[in-house]
Amino acid sequence: MSANQHQFYGSLPVNNIPLGDLFIREDLFRDVPDDWHVIITDIKGSTLAVLAGGSQNVNLIATGSIVAVLNIALKANVSVPFFFGGDGATFLVPPIILDEAMQALILYRKNTLTNFQIDLRTGTLPVKQVYDQGYKLRIAKHRISEVFSIPVVLGNGLSYAEKIIKGHDMLPNYEALLKEVDLTGMQCRWDKIAPPENTNEVLSLLVIASHEDGQPEVFRKVMCHIDEVYGDEKKRTPISVAQLKLKTTFNRIGTEMRASMGRAPFFEQVIAWFINLYGLIFFSTSKGKHYLEKLVEMSDTLVIDGKINTVISGTLSQRKRLQNVLDKMETDGELCYGLYVSGESVMSCYVRDLDDGHIHFVDGAEGGYTRAAKIIKAKLKR
Repeated sequence: MSANQHQFYGSLPVNNIPLGDLFIREDLFRDVPDDWHVIITDIKGSTLAVLAGGSQNVNLIATGSIVAVLNIALKANVSVPFFFGGDGATFLVPPIILDEAMQALILYRKNTLTNFQIDLRTGTLPVKQVYDQGYKLRIAKHRISEVFSIPVVLGNGLSYAEKIIKGHDMLPNYEALLKEVDLTGMQCRWDKIAPPENTNEVLSLLVIASHEDGQPEVFRKVMCHIDEVYGDEKKRTPISVAQLKLKTTFNRIGTEMRASMGRAPFFEQVIAWFINLYGLIFFSTSKGKHYLEKLVEMSDTLVIDGKINTVISGTLSQRKRLQNVLDKMETDGELCYGLYVSGESVMSCYVRDLDDGHIHFVDGAEGGYTRAAKIIKAKLKR
């Protein structure tokens, strides 16, 4: 594989056109190289864990799997697309980092099972197998803000890979040769976040197009309706600086530390607690305020992985307007959707530096994505 292929995703141009327009511009999408690999992590029994009140641990563990892979990619100087799903994550990676990423995830799975009694399934599938089975996997980049862009995938390739990996409960043929998982930068320091001013609910929405070939037009229509009802990404984000509050309790800090390093000694928790207190001071400085403004811009509230996954803040009347459109499209056989409404959102973070090296993963409180996915599964069974 050439160095250019390793840098396939990093070298993709960032598109600055409206997302609805991007979906129908086939010329702006590229096939993922067939010697790349899909990696999927997924918490087994996540719905039960969420219903039992463990949604924040579920989000934290899913975030940790992303941080583990991104730190390996960073070391190898390659850029990889990834997709946060609330109870797991999906990656597209070049072969140069596949073995190390899988070894890290196998060890991470062992740690989460020991420390949280939560089983994080992990599996991988060659992109070539996706293509051999007749599925598409095309990707582009979409600019959300000046400092933040997201991968946009069309085709059912990732859904096929997920079905294979989950359906066979695959145990990867990788040994955990690494002694520790590098989770540098993982943070979960924010309390549940109330919706911004003038909104009173957080909507976690998942949309699946009924037919692979119909995805571009269906997704265009859905995103145009969301823009029309809720406004653009900036207007509908559930994250606002005014509603951010740091966690300061030992229990919550201890949970984060167990995910990253196992059972955290009391002394280490005290240090982390003092760092959090320093954060209260830092965020009142001009540099801290600038970071918080960037945090809102770099919140990952829209995931396009062959499905639309988004977290939106708004009002009941806005939701009803959107649901009327989605219900009609569903009745017409264009799509299947699931949504969950909560009063707050939750956020976990990956912070490499305080300038542009951070990203913030958002889900609706009470396991919004997981509950919305449960609704879709029930509909598809019917």
